[in-house]
Amino acid sequence: MSPVRATADMTRLYFQNPLNPLTHTPFGRSMAAGCELIERMTRRYGKPEFGLGQTTVSGVKVPVREEIVWSKPFCNLLHFDRKLGAKQRKDPKILMVAPMSGHYATLLRGTVETLLPGADIYITDWIDARMVPLTDGRFDLDDYIDYLIEMLHFLGPDTHVMAVCQPSVPALAAAAVMEAHDDPFAPASLTLMGGPIDTRINPTAVNDLAEHKSIEWFERNVIMKVPFPQPGFMRDVYPGFLQLSGFMSMNLDRHVSAHHEFFQHLVTNDGDSAEKHRDFYDEYLAVMDLTAEFYLQTVDTVFIQHALARGTYRHRDELVDCGAIRRTALLTIEGEKDDITGRGQTRAAHDLCTGLGPDMQAHYMQPDVGHYGVFNGSRFRSEIAPRILDFMRTHWTRPETAPKAAAADAPVAEARKPAAKPAKASDPLAEVLLAKPRGVADDLTAITGVGPKLQTALNGAGIFHFWQIAALTDVQIAALDSRLDFRGRIDRDGWIEQARGLAAQPTAS
Repeated sequence: MSPVRATADMTRLYFQNPLNPLTHTPFGRSMAAGCELIERMTRRYGKPEFGLGQTTVSGVKVPVREEIVWSKPFCNLLHFDRKLGAKQRKDPKILMVAPMSGHYATLLRGTVETLLPGADIYITDWIDARMVPLTDGRFDLDDYIDYLIEMLHFLGPDTHVMAVCQPSVPALAAAAVMEAHDDPFAPASLTLMGGPIDTRINPTAVNDLAEHKSIEWFERNVIMKVPFPQPGFMRDVYPGFLQLSGFMSMNLDRHVSAHHEFFQHLVTNDGDSAEKHRDFYDEYLAVMDLTAEFYLQTVDTVFIQHALARGTYRHRDELVDCGAIRRTALLTIEGEKDDITGRGQTRAAHDLCTGLGPDMQAHYMQPDVGHYGVFNGSRFRSEIAPRILDFMRTHWTRPETAPKAAAADAPVAEARKPAAKPAKASDPLAEVLLAKPRGVADDLTAITGVGPKLQTALNGAGIFHFWQIAALTDVQIAALDSRLDFRGRIDRDGWIEQARGLAAQPTAS
């Protein structure tokens, strides 16, 4: 396509030349717009930059330096070093594991940008397999887990791991392996976001493809050799453009509409809208190749055999037992409208981690977001990110001894139900109020009639969760009404019924 792309680009420049009289006509603008579409759809996009040169910490802008602090042939570990000067902060140290599924780590630029003011962030920057010479050896799912363990050893104790989508499985496996060996560098907490822990639950189109095709089919049809003159010449890879084609085909009408609108914006000289389209697709269309052995092992292990979910997965011939995780706190996050990782697939991690204590687990389902919205966008910034940081601060360090495990059949939300705040026996609220939330506090503003001010008042009184409001008796309602001067609005607005419905949802935090 290179000759076609070059011709289209020259034609575009011809019809954008201000000396060309056709440039200022609808015909000329349409020709230029069409040629730009052709050039962009046939271009091979280079690796984008993070471009996070500064952040705001406690209201003060500080410079950020991006540096490689650890390196292997298939991955660099990037550190976003906030130059805080003498005013150092004790923020959570996060190892953010970017997905190795075709896109570069810069897909998480917005994720990093959101968390950077309140966390010390390191991120895995996976290297395009076509850029790695054959002499550097293989890279499969076992190597992926080994990389994560080595990174955790490098970063030291009390590191919090945050895995987005695909790396949820190897991150959970790495934590299990480290806990089984009583490794002191096992993560303090593990946050899994939209990850395919058990793809038998609410399978999506991605899962169905793997279910209906054999591993030999994938090997015959999607594995190719890197062509000359790339550094990885003759390496077997799963090309990034095939992965991208698969994702785009799931929402083809949306992408076609976006490009049609882009064409219209170019013709009408709507520069701002056209630039937004360019910014998004420059990132979305930048793809990398994966090693064939990593891709095939992932498809076979995660999507066909469901090995981790069934308890049969082996790392270096050692059975991975998620029940060994006893001191690494677990937070799972899902999107209500996720069409890549179905609802419940990530939450399944709690069923596997049978050794975790009840106060070491939390789950949150974000309403009205798809897969991308789980880790980026306005809902992530306002509702998901604060929960993640709060969970990490709650579980700042690994406990020296493992808390007592929850009952095997206990729901996650009930398993995190904390003990009551000590109070006088004469206080009817003694059995329901808490000194502080355990894990992530619920968003009480989801109850009609509760705004930010009332939520602050409730938190100040010791109410942080839906189950607390749902459990209120008539005597307790009267006592709370009197204490906070709600003037009967608990009954009037139906808080109890609403709270019971919210607390009963299986995805409630």
